[in-house]
Amino acid sequence: MRRSHHMLTQAELQYSLTVHQVFGTVELPDKPIMLPPFVEATHCLGYHLTRKGRAVADRVVSVLGYACPDITYSPSLYPITAALLHFMPEEECYHCMASLVASKEKMFITQTKLLNEVTWKTVMQIAKKHAKSAAQHLSRLSGAIGPERIYADWQWWILAALPFPHLVRVLDCFFHEGIKVFYRVALAILILFHKHTTNQNSEWYAEATKNGVDHAIDKFCRNMPVSPTKLLRTAFTIRALSSQYISRVFIKTEMTLKSKQVITGSRLVRSRSSDNLPTSQSQVNIQMMSHTLTIRESPRSSHMAMWFPFPNAVFQDRHQASDLRQKLFTLWSWLPVRITMYQPVLLYTTEEHGCSLTTFYVRVEHHEPTLLMIKTCNNEVFGAYCSTRWFERNQKDERGNRQAYFGTGETFLFSLYPERAKYPWVGCAADGRSDEKLSHGSELFMAADSKMITIGGGSVAHHSLTVAASSPPAPSTPGSAASRTTKKTRRPTPTRSSWPPIIQ
Repeated sequence: MRRSHHMLTQAELQYSLTVHQVFGTVELPDKPIMLPPFVEATHCLGYHLTRKGRAVADRVVSVLGYACPDITYSPSLYPITAALLHFMPEEECYHCMASLVASKEKMFITQTKLLNEVTWKTVMQIAKKHAKSAAQHLSRLSGAIGPERIYADWQWWILAALPFPHLVRVLDCFFHEGIKVFYRVALAILILFHKHTTNQNSEWYAEATKNGVDHAIDKFCRNMPVSPTKLLRTAFTIRALSSQYISRVFIKTEMTLKSKQVITGSRLVRSRSSDNLPTSQSQVNIQMMSHTLTIRESPRSSHMAMWFPFPNAVFQDRHQASDLRQKLFTLWSWLPVRITMYQPVLLYTTEEHGCSLTTFYVRVEHHEPTLLMIKTCNNEVFGAYCSTRWFERNQKDERGNRQAYFGTGETFLFSLYPERAKYPWVGCAADGRSDEKLSHGSELFMAADSKMITIGGGSVAHHSLTVAASSPPAPSTPGSAASRTTKKTRRPTPTRSSWPPIIQ
């Protein structure tokens, strides 16, 4: 108990110091606090907090925004903070929220606009399979507006519309299990709504046809006709809705959205999460973005020149340097949005560190994610975005065997010269159709041992990219884990200097 008390005291002191650093005082200000830009003003729900309580919630969220500058869009963060303040003091609330935001094993709170969209599309996909009748009924009632508009507000069914006693019980489970609890409760709401609107003479059916199904669901949640226990029982009796299945649908949906952005050039509705991020369309007009792309004064001329943070080894041929720099801007736009916020660091290049896989692992294995870039003696430039650290090759499964493959669907291969192309995971090609099963080989992303590293799986003899310890790297025929639109190119003749620089 003494140790716990001591730790809590240290946490309180740390929070007080941060508050003083941000606001200049630990006293609550009389004037309203300016909230971080990731908050949605229309969803700053206070759950009956007093005026002082709302000010405390504002301060906690503001300190979180200061401590976690990588959060770009998180509308659910404020309501969850306000709910916690009903049950704990300010300092504990802050550290609980910081833990939820920093969690790696389970997802609790989305922190970008893209992931926020992925969540409602995930709910829509799993509803079509695990609440099929309710999903079909919702589609019929939605009419011209379409079901997408309804699902887009899914988290507000829970956070904004449910009575507070119901919300508290849901959050209690959420803090243990993560966002999958919200998914289950959303499906339970759809199932209960379907049950109460099947009869065309019911008041809820009349409400849906008169004022629209979106307003009907909101009103249904505010006047939830079942107890919190019944709601949770309905949510947790949905069969075969495993965490692995939810994660698979989530990743596939995320990859689909990202691939559509690259292929069509379309974007999500512009928001704080994507403002001022480099894309191939805006690279010419980039001005004062994040520290990843900066504008520096050229020492030899008075005009402004854009600097791109990639190793000079890629640009040995000056005649191709300008063209490759432009292509690298496109590569930057292919990366996950959250990654473009960081400054790349050169971890490994054969020019400095030799051609040993052991050295490669020592310098690279604990970093995540990494970009592997290869240049051949024919000036061909290609590589891979590796979403998971290479140290995962040492992890063991439940049987004690070292796992052969690891990584996620974010991993992709690319070519920059002579062709410019991205080869994403074939799971993106399913276009969100969760019922379409992929082969086992199509879900093998990264592998590594003492003899070689491999990116992209497939049949026994076909991997997308292999780097062997005994010879320099070369691309093989495209494996099925890479997009099937990959073109078979002739095998380049690599040289010693073509071994990959690794960039974090």
